Amino acid sequence: MARPRTIDREKVLACAEHLVQRSGATALTLDAVAREAGITKGGLQYCFGSKDDLIAALIERWILVFDTHVARCRGAAAGPVSLARAYVQACGRIDDAARARMVGMLVTLLQSPRHLAPIKAWYARWLGQGDGHTVEARQIRTMIFAAEGAFFLRSLGFVDMQDAEWTSVFADIQKLALPTEVSPA
Repeated sequence: MARPRTIDREKVLACAEHLVQRSGATALTLDAVAREAGITKGGLQYCFGSKDDLIAALIERWILVFDTHVARCRGAAAGPVSLARAYVQACGRIDDAARARMVGMLVTLLQSPRHLAPIKAWYARWLGQGDGHTVEARQIRTMIFAAEGAFFLRSLGFVDMQDAEWTSVFADIQKLALPTEVSPA
């Protein structure tokens, strides 16, 4: 009978995130993560396999956390526009710690391009809401691009913005998806 797993995967992933946040993506080694999590390197390898598998688990975790946050922001509202509004709202509410984790993820992805595929698929899913040629689909795409652009500019330190201004930027992005007016016949 196999011994029950005693390593908490979520704790290890949190430790890996903190390591990247504190020391940069180059610090993400199996030895460093094992030390950070207080486990052996062998235990880490048993749990995740390789550094690539650890990075894949981090990406899956980040996607799940963000998508869960979007679902909470959306509530019971239906339709692609409400989903886009929830996406924008979730982007606008990401705190400093989450922004630092996302920047760490980006740097990690640059070191391991094979992990770009799940991120590309995730964005394709978000940007593929509805027919890409309708006014609604174009509004959704514009909202997502605007939210992502603001998020990355602030997260990478390219713009300094106080919280009040940040909130107003995301309120303006929300207004990009206004209901289209029906032309009189």
